[in-house]
Amino acid sequence: MAQCKVQYQPGLSMPELFDSYSSPEQFEELMRRWGWPQGFVCPRCEGTWHSEFRRDQRLYFQCCRYQCSLVSGAIFESSKLALPTWLLAMHLITQTKNSVSALELKRHLGVFYPTAWLLKHKIMEVMRLREDPRWLTGRVEVDDAHLVGEVQDGKSGRASPNKVPFIAAVQTTEAGEAELMCLSPRPFTKESIKEFAQKSLAAPATLVSDGLWCFESVNECGILHQRHVTGGGRASAKHPSFGAVSTALGNLKTSLSGTYHAFAFQKYAHRYLALVQYLFKQRFNLRSIVMRLGRAASQTGPMAMRSVRAAEVHCRSGAVMCTAGFNLPWLRALARIGLLALLALIHMVVAVAGLLRPNPITADHLLTNRVT
Repeated sequence: MAQCKVQYQPGLSMPELFDSYSSPEQFEELMRRWGWPQGFVCPRCEGTWHSEFRRDQRLYFQCCRYQCSLVSGAIFESSKLALPTWLLAMHLITQTKNSVSALELKRHLGVFYPTAWLLKHKIMEVMRLREDPRWLTGRVEVDDAHLVGEVQDGKSGRASPNKVPFIAAVQTTEAGEAELMCLSPRPFTKESIKEFAQKSLAAPATLVSDGLWCFESVNECGILHQRHVTGGGRASAKHPSFGAVSTALGNLKTSLSGTYHAFAFQKYAHRYLALVQYLFKQRFNLRSIVMRLGRAASQTGPMAMRSVRAAEVHCRSGAVMCTAGFNLPWLRALARIGLLALLALIHMVVAVAGLLRPNPITADHLLTNRVT
């Protein structure tokens, strides 16, 4: 049986990665290519003239009385992890078939779990920002799906509160071969599908969908629509018009269920979907995917843990909800402190007004005073 050339292509092996970037000089040259492919450009004045010097074994550039390093303005800035650790993490995430979980990344890198989790989410956020302006054109297969997880002491399946609806769209050739993919968390409403068409579809395009009525709203954006009523279930998955999108959803399900024990779908679904979308786009050349991701990371600004852990605006039962604030532990602790301070203030005001006395006068005490 003939082998798939894309699936069995040679990637960037780990011994080759270590041999190519094993010295500080090689990493400095790599960061130069990532940050300034055409040569040094000052981030402040955009000038090219500069001087170089070292301080504490780190290379610095000076121009117009402004100093910067190789990681200034990049996602690597203010990170305590060495650049080889970042490179190895990007290699593990991109070269493995089903990606890696934060727990597995922790064991490979020799760091604590919170560090591995933050590192993985920063890399996935780089992928999300890179894939956010993705446009599909031509023949596009689309289907509705759910990311469904089980919460502790809760229900599983579609009745689970940890459920996120999303749209899977795959651009194909006329023969049905997949080219690009777009995964967008959103409810299945006409307004949401119209917004998806305006953001991710470019005319001339033909949207091929099942019998879900909300997909008809793409006609208002100048997109042709082909509707196939399949009845749902296995009949929809086996329909010849949805071969590419059904295969993509099957690979997505296998990747998530085989790699991650559990994660907060409602909070981080957009990043995990962006990871799959980015790897699908770069699947034709596995040897260059690490370098492409590193160049994108160098062009992405630094991220604080607070912004990484903040929840995205997500979809829930056809309504749009924002949980960016109340899911943060520090904000919940601040609310508790504010409540305790308010109660203490009320207690003090009542005590000063004389409405709250430590030893109230009883009736027997009044009678004793009257007899005396």
